[in-house]
Amino acid sequence: MNVSFLQELLNTIAEQGRQLLPRSLGGADPQDDITELADALVSVRGEASGVAIAREILNRYRALTPGDRHAFLEFLAETLQPDPNGAARAAKAYLEQPSERAMAALQAAVESPRQEFFRRLNLAPGATAEIVAMRLDLLESMGDEPALQRVEADLKHLLSSWFNRGFLVLRPIDWQTPAAILEKIIAYEAVHKIEGWDDLRRRLDPTDRRCFAFFHPSLIDEPLIFVEVALTTSIPDNIQSVLEEAPKTDGIADKPTTAVFYSISNCQEGLRGISFGNFLIKQVVEDLVKERSSLKTFVTLSPVPRFAKWLEDELADEESEVVTAIDRGRLALLDDPAWADDPAQADAVRPTLMRLAAHYFLSVKTPDGQPIDPVARFHLGNGARLERINWLGDTSAKGLNEAHGLMVNYRYEIRDIEKNHEAYENDGMVATSKQVTALLRPERARTEPSKLLQLPVLRTRTITADKVVSTDKEQGGD
Repeated sequence: MNVSFLQELLNTIAEQGRQLLPRSLGGADPQDDITELADALVSVRGEASGVAIAREILNRYRALTPGDRHAFLEFLAETLQPDPNGAARAAKAYLEQPSERAMAALQAAVESPRQEFFRRLNLAPGATAEIVAMRLDLLESMGDEPALQRVEADLKHLLSSWFNRGFLVLRPIDWQTPAAILEKIIAYEAVHKIEGWDDLRRRLDPTDRRCFAFFHPSLIDEPLIFVEVALTTSIPDNIQSVLEEAPKTDGIADKPTTAVFYSISNCQEGLRGISFGNFLIKQVVEDLVKERSSLKTFVTLSPVPRFAKWLEDELADEESEVVTAIDRGRLALLDDPAWADDPAQADAVRPTLMRLAAHYFLSVKTPDGQPIDPVARFHLGNGARLERINWLGDTSAKGLNEAHGLMVNYRYEIRDIEKNHEAYENDGMVATSKQVTALLRPERARTEPSKLLQLPVLRTRTITADKVVSTDKEQGGD
C-alpha cells in the first residue's frame, strides 16, 4: 500500500471531521483545555471526529511546556481509570454464572480506559511516532510516582503489541540508502560513535562490511534498531581491529567464515524496554548465510557498559562478600589513567579483573533474577551463548571508563538459538562456554593463599556448549 496516500487520506478525514466538532473541541480557540479534548476522545463515537480530536490533542501536547506535559500525564493517570463499582459488579456476575459473555464483560470492566484513549489517539496521521515520544516524556519524568507508573504500564502493553515482531521489516543499509536514513544511522549510533560521513562510508561501503536496520510501517524512514556487521576469518578480541579501515583486498569478502555483530543500536528511546522479538539477530544471520554460504561462525563483539560502575560500588561497600578477600592493591592500579598502557600494571591486574568479570556475568542478578548487564540480557534473550571475555578489547576512553577495557563475544549457534532462548526465559539459565566458567577458578601462582580471590558460595546455572549444567559450587575452589 502507498503509505503517503494513506496519510493524505487520514489528513483529509481529520480536516473534514474537525468541521463536525463544537468550537470547544475543534481547536480553534488556543485556550481550549487539552484535558477536555482527552475526555471527548474517549466518549466520541464518530470516526472522523475521533481522528480530528486525536490530531488536535497531539498538536496541543507538542506545544506544552515540560511541566504542563507532566500535568497532562497525571490527568490521564488519575482520571482515566476503570470504574471499581462496575468491575465489582462484573466480577460478581461472572462468579455467580460463569460464561463467555460474563468473562467478556469482566475484561471490558477491568481494562484501563487509558488503553482505549491511546488506541484512539493513534488514529491521527503520524500518531504512532508522537505516542512513542510521549512515552519518552513519561519515562523521564515519572520517577517513583505510582499513578504515572500505571500510565507507563498501559503504554508499554500497547506498544509491545504495535511493535510486535511480525510488523517489523528488515532492510539492508548501504551507501546507496537515502541520505535521510544514513544521517539517522550516524546520529543514533550508540556503541561506537560514527565520526561523520567518511567514517560511515568505511562501515558501509567495503565488501567485508554489512549493515541491517529494522523498520516499522508507522515510522517511515525511522530505523528502530540497526546492526553493523564485519565479515572476517576469525573471532576478533578487540574493537580497534574491527573499526580500522577495511583491507584493500577482496579475499576476506569472497569467502569469510565469521560474521561479527560489532554494534547494535536501539534508535527510539521512547521504545526503551519494548522487546522487538527474540530472533532479530537470527533473521540477520539467515540473510547473511543466503548471501555468503561460507559463513559458519556468528558472534558479537559487545561492550560491558556497567561493569566498572558495579565494581566501584562493590569496592565502596566494606561488607561486600565479593571483594572482601581481594588484594585491593592490585585493583588500585586501575586508578592510574595510564594503567592499560603499562604492560606490567596490566598483567598484575588482569587475573583478578577477569575473574570478577566472570562472576559479574554469571552470578550478579537484578531483583527479578536477570543478569545485571543490559547487553547480556539482550543477547542471552536472543539465544546467544556467552563465549569469551576479552582483555583490553576496547582501550578507548569510553571503553576504559565503562568496563576497564573489557569486551565480550556472544556466540549465535544456529542450531542452539531456540534451545538457549527457552532455557534462559523459562529457567534463568545462561548459555556459557567452558572458557568463561574456567575464569571462576582461583589463581594458582605468584601469591600466597591469603591473597587469592575467594568469591562466596553462589548458585550458578549455566549451559555449556555440550550440555546443561546446574550446580552449587564454591567459586573460590576447583
